[in-house]
Amino acid sequence: MHGTAMLRFSRRWTQSLVWRLAQTILAFAALGLVLSMAEDAPEVDLSHPDLLQLSLEDLRKIKVTTVSRKSESLSGAPAAIYVIRQEDIRRSGINSIPELFRTVPGMEVAQANSHQWAVTVRGFNSVFATKLLVLMDGRSIYTPTFSGVYWEEADTILEDIDRIEVIRGPGATLWGANAVNGVINILSKPANETQGTLISGGGGMEERGFGTVRYGDQLAPNVFYRVYGKYSNRDEFTLTDGRGASDDWWRTQSGFRLDWYPSEADTATLQGDYYFGEVNGQVFRLLSLPFGAFPTQFHGHGEGANVLGRWTHRTSEQSDLSAQVYFDRTDRDFGLGSEVRETFDFDAQHRFPIGPRHEIVWGAGYRYSADEETQTPDFRLTDPKIGLQLFSAFAQDEVTLVSDRFKLTLGAKIEHHDFTGFEWQPSARLAWTPHERHAFWAAVSRAVRTPSRSERTVSFYLEPPVPFSDIRLPILAQARGNPDFGSEDLISYEAGYRVQAHQRLTLDAAAFYNVYDHVAAATALPAELRFAPEPHLFIPATF
Repeated sequence: MHGTAMLRFSRRWTQSLVWRLAQTILAFAALGLVLSMAEDAPEVDLSHPDLLQLSLEDLRKIKVTTVSRKSESLSGAPAAIYVIRQEDIRRSGINSIPELFRTVPGMEVAQANSHQWAVTVRGFNSVFATKLLVLMDGRSIYTPTFSGVYWEEADTILEDIDRIEVIRGPGATLWGANAVNGVINILSKPANETQGTLISGGGGMEERGFGTVRYGDQLAPNVFYRVYGKYSNRDEFTLTDGRGASDDWWRTQSGFRLDWYPSEADTATLQGDYYFGEVNGQVFRLLSLPFGAFPTQFHGHGEGANVLGRWTHRTSEQSDLSAQVYFDRTDRDFGLGSEVRETFDFDAQHRFPIGPRHEIVWGAGYRYSADEETQTPDFRLTDPKIGLQLFSAFAQDEVTLVSDRFKLTLGAKIEHHDFTGFEWQPSARLAWTPHERHAFWAAVSRAVRTPSRSERTVSFYLEPPVPFSDIRLPILAQARGNPDFGSEDLISYEAGYRVQAHQRLTLDAAAFYNVYDHVAAATALPAELRFAPEPHLFIPATF
């Protein structure tokens, strides 16, 4: 009812909204044109290694790879993209990856407790934001158990991050399901850029202690490596009444990366991580005396390891072939139960030109993810042990309509998931660069969010009917999975404009209109009056 009402209401003011957004972008364009005519930025040698000496115009020429799955200029990328550079990370003084996204325009970041974050873009924020796909060096850290990211487990040495590319908007044509509202790609530096020894550490009232040790060296003239270890310990949060939230945690992590350059055309990478930590927190458990679902303290752990290998063969600036494979294992206790998950993923892509106007990127992938969930009275699954397969293939053609002016990118990805069958996710993107300092882009895309394990098979008890209160009513609510739960759909219309308006001023505006279908919601089922262990009203709900 609520979603239908919102949709009907939106249709009445859609035309006005679109017109206002168009006016905003045109205003930015007019302002950028006036300012850019006032002063021409001087030429700067882009080979200079010190980014602090580059103007904003030159920084816009930084290459990004997430938008089109190939290297391209940030200024000409046909998407709402923002790049967090290593220099930005160093200057921020931030010590965790989730906190870095507070510096990204348009992102929503909230810290739920000492060890959990809610991160999303373009709405639908929660601890498990279901519509944001997150990658670390091409390895997906999006969990299919609850749909979302365990941000407390997404960690690495911040000094080793080369850049973080954040796309606000769908990226499903290249990256697949769950890249609905955005894509985050965390890219680390190659080992040859992290040579020598790094030691850092500190402590305080909230971050009780943290430290990092990293060492990089050269095994052979064309083989480089680095190894690292880090530790962090964070204190509990404080509640509004002054009591501690009992959500303190600690974590240790180690890893390595090896890069081999057997020839000028080939690059091979092998990297891996291992982590272990313990966490405290509260969950709602069903108690018999007093009867009901009450917040209960728990002490849990999280452990995991991953290894990734990647090979790239580059024959020219417009042609390359790459293949990547990784294995990821996680073992975590989330209070109501525990989960062991093992994931195997293989992905390959090929890029090549056809004539002077077409550049083709195509690829295929396979993923197998198996999990085993621990059953408890508070958390049960109809199938506690399951293995899911995902097959995918994509193709994209970048067509140069007018050299250095108009480019049209058409692509589509097809996937087959064991839960939902075949999914089709096409997109069309147009980029217009009337001047080297001005760029317009527009896109129409379709993306889907596949259901999680919990949404189809879970059963757990909800918080008391009167949250944040000591009042306890004789009511018990339970959430149940729906075996017929399907994918959420999105049709997105986007437009944007970028301009280097002045030597020290860059403007970037983006507008979007998203149409969601089959959005997930909880529906109450008929209530039951039960008398054991004491009289109460039982209200089940399903997704």
